[in-house]
Amino acid sequence: MATDALDIADIDAFYGDSHVLHGVSFTLRQGRLLGLLGRNGAGKTTCMSTIMGFLKPQRGSISLYGEQVRGLAPDVIARKGICIVPQGRRMFRTLTVEENLMVAAQPAKRGGDAGPGWTIERVFKLFPRLAERHAQVSGSLSGGEQQMLAIGRALMGDPRVLLMDEPSEGLAPQLVAEVGRTIAQLKSEGQSIILVEQNIKLALDLADDVVIINTGSVVFKGEANTIKMDDAIVSQHLGVF
Repeated sequence: MATDALDIADIDAFYGDSHVLHGVSFTLRQGRLLGLLGRNGAGKTTCMSTIMGFLKPQRGSISLYGEQVRGLAPDVIARKGICIVPQGRRMFRTLTVEENLMVAAQPAKRGGDAGPGWTIERVFKLFPRLAERHAQVSGSLSGGEQQMLAIGRALMGDPRVLLMDEPSEGLAPQLVAEVGRTIAQLKSEGQSIILVEQNIKLALDLADDVVIINTGSVVFKGEANTIKMDDAIVSQHLGVF
């Protein structure tokens, strides 16, 4: 039986008086990639923010390998093994590539299901271009290089679960393909991933499972192959054909 890496159950969340997540529930199984899809403003990034502890849910539970993490501070959640590649990259622009990676490193490596652990050398092996630019300030990198750094920085946290929020946003098609290959490699190495992505083709090519959110509620849960074989589901919930 597959192990549940992350279990989201009946989450309600608010921005002030605005009820933005309505009983959201889904499960990420260990070693799989879950595509979290929906139209703009559907609640996908809000869901990621709630998992990371940036937004506190008023109801429900969030469990990492059976351990309740709902209500914990974001830095505590990160240390327990949920790491995020944020939308917009958000790196320390005046620090070098290597310094950005060092800042994100876990002081003590986790054992067990955390795998062999990420080091700067391992990130540079995954992204040789970052090795070439290790002493360059991150603010001077290209958009594609900044996205590589954002992914590398999240990996330096030794994620048990990796959240990726729009990793292909603003990238040229060639770089989108490169990001896709990187995500596929991480998945092949057993990394559990939740991917928020507006590029539906990329998401469905990578995903094992799909959750679709509309106006803060889950409207579809199932295997990615179900979506691929049913254009009606895609057009109804995502507005693409």
